[in-house]
Amino acid sequence: MSENRLNAVAPVKSGRLNSERILVVGGYGAVGATVTTVLGEWFPGRVVVGGRSEARARQGGVRIDVTDPTGFRQTLEGLGDVAVVVLCVEPPDSGVARTCLERGIHLVDIGATRGLLEGVAALHDLAVRARATAVLSVGVAPGLTNLLARRAHEAVQGAERIDLTVLLGSGERHGLDAVRWTVEGLAEPPVDRPERTMLPGYGLRTAHAFPFSDQHTLPRTLGVGQVTTRLCLDSRVLSSALFGLRRAGLLRAARRPAVQRALTSICSRVHMGGDGFAVRADAWRGDHHAAFALTGGEQSRVTGLVAAHVTRELLTGTPPAGVHHIEQLPALASLPEALAPHGASLRRL
Repeated sequence: MSENRLNAVAPVKSGRLNSERILVVGGYGAVGATVTTVLGEWFPGRVVVGGRSEARARQGGVRIDVTDPTGFRQTLEGLGDVAVVVLCVEPPDSGVARTCLERGIHLVDIGATRGLLEGVAALHDLAVRARATAVLSVGVAPGLTNLLARRAHEAVQGAERIDLTVLLGSGERHGLDAVRWTVEGLAEPPVDRPERTMLPGYGLRTAHAFPFSDQHTLPRTLGVGQVTTRLCLDSRVLSSALFGLRRAGLLRAARRPAVQRALTSICSRVHMGGDGFAVRADAWRGDHHAAFALTGGEQSRVTGLVAAHVTRELLTGTPPAGVHHIEQLPALASLPEALAPHGASLRRL
């Protein structure tokens, strides 16, 4: 896909499936609102917003709950002509994905939990038989990290090792699912040592190993032997405090549901820092090294933009059937450049 095509903002008037609907599940949240707005501009009259709010459903959307498989199935059947489902919330298992794919409905999943992604990936053969496409690892991390990793991997002509570094703005207001996912990650003991990494616009930062799904996906999709993802926050004080508590073992209690809920509630009210983000991918093969970095603002908005671009590719391109991670679709390789009009800056280091 060309950069010009990715950057286009005019309504899409042609292409296959040009009359069927796009269902955005979780469309009232920070990410879903961006997906809904952008796709509404590109595909006027075709976007249906879904969420758990009965009041908002009465205002033109549909009530839908990913924890209710029967209700989800009935909603799809009631709409009748859905071409793509964009999941902006994480369901408890891969049942929602199965329901979509077995009906030949494309799926865009912004989920970041390794177990859920692996569960959906296991539906590949089902999707192929139904001639449907599911795209996983859609967002900033995983997502843009995967795309940068592929660039660095190709730049060294086959990486032996890839290091990914993610800096997130701790002043941005994230949805509860995102905060809960972060708390769960902090409860996991570190599996690798911290590393000092230079991030454009932020200087030299200490980033800590964190259970992002991309480091488990990329060894399979790119054939790289070692991939590690590390995280830091733009607020040095908050980053040091949280990872210091983890290093001391004081956050392991967050594995218990009650403690996790309490910490999620507390963390959702803490806003120290800004709303910027930075992701960096470093690849090595022997003495060969390549690095790419992308910086921008408002992680939730950018996640929504990535999901919107992926959805448009499913509707207007010729994606292969099956379940694929974002870096496996060449048509999406120029997506980082497409974010430039929205304040994102890509550079080779």
